[in-house]
Amino acid sequence: MKKNYSLLTTNYKLDKNSKIYVAGGTGLVGSAIIRKLKEKGYKNIISTYHNRKPLDGDIRWIQVDLTNQEQVIKFFEKEKPEYVFLAAAKVGGIWANNVYRADFIYQNLQIQNNVIHNSYIYGIKKLLFLGSTCIYPKNCPQPIKEEYLLTAPLEYTNEPYAIAKIAGIKMCESYNLQYGTNFISVMPTNLYGYNDNFDLEKSHVLPALIRKMHLGKALEEGNWDEIRKDLDKNPIEGIDGKASKEEILRILDKYGIKLNNSTNYQLPTTNYLLHTTHSVSVEIWGTGKPMREFLWSDDMADACVYLMENIDFIDIVKQMYPELDKEKLRLSYTNKEIRNTHINIGTGEDISIKDLAYLIKDIVGFKGDLYFNTLKPDGTMRKVTDVSKLHSLGWKHKTSLEEGIRKLYDWYLNT
Repeated sequence: MKKNYSLLTTNYKLDKNSKIYVAGGTGLVGSAIIRKLKEKGYKNIISTYHNRKPLDGDIRWIQVDLTNQEQVIKFFEKEKPEYVFLAAAKVGGIWANNVYRADFIYQNLQIQNNVIHNSYIYGIKKLLFLGSTCIYPKNCPQPIKEEYLLTAPLEYTNEPYAIAKIAGIKMCESYNLQYGTNFISVMPTNLYGYNDNFDLEKSHVLPALIRKMHLGKALEEGNWDEIRKDLDKNPIEGIDGKASKEEILRILDKYGIKLNNSTNYQLPTTNYLLHTTHSVSVEIWGTGKPMREFLWSDDMADACVYLMENIDFIDIVKQMYPELDKEKLRLSYTNKEIRNTHINIGTGEDISIKDLAYLIKDIVGFKGDLYFNTLKPDGTMRKVTDVSKLHSLGWKHKTSLEEGIRKLYDWYLNT
């Protein structure tokens, strides 16, 4: 069913009954895109899952291993989606990226190759591929412009993941140039939101800080019911709410949630536990000086749906080369270098890790101390995106960082 594209397609428009496939709908990114599509009235949404049980029963879920070429071909043959959001990926924090390097590059390349190629084979009207701003060089000029891609070495710890995502960008560009497909790529900044990962072994900094402050607050109040409830939802290294208090205190201490003056891990006396508050500190890696940008995941989803509805690949090229005839352009025959067509999605605003920690501390209501462990690495000192391309295409974020953290903490407490 390979479609014979001749000119870049620009006349397709989403309607409320268009068949939309969200790859990776169980994750932070995909679930946010599904919520946004439903909010806007789209009625024909499908998504795939592999191991993780879907949370949303209002759309149709199909079990597919996207790293398996045969399964992906059968899915496209049977379902024939019209539009694709490619949000499926193997993701993780610094530790996971560095340790599981082969898994990160292999699985992400397999997912992208299978979904993007079959979107071409089966005549998808439009595809939106999601990557990450980790694609940019480690010591990139700030704020980060799209044109800085591949100008210097990558951050070593997440190099395999970043290379896979760069390959996805180039795959979309190459299929557009050779076959006239309509595939666009977006690179969101650090995301946080509903369905975030709060596993302290693998989570990113913002959800990790929320959980550590929450556990610190429960510990200083002697609220063991809340501590056990939290560990039952998200065990830490296999330690759940059924573990002894000694085991729980030991694992919390290992992850920087410390009951002060209790380094021998002996159980506090019964009278001590009856006190209203205890002295607790939460450890944060590094000096707290690095600057980071954070985007509420539902804002990211709003940007993605907006781009899918309103912006074609040819619009991005036309923005780069205004003199080109948008209606007659056959991209494979131009003498222009068409690269860096991806779009940063972010706020263009950053905050220090120290200020972020104190903001979360205030929102959670943790009254203990924050300890910045300067023996641990800081990482890149500043990372903020230039979002002028996105703004020029007509979209800007809506949710402030404080509002987003309050929403996420409320969700964490009640989910």
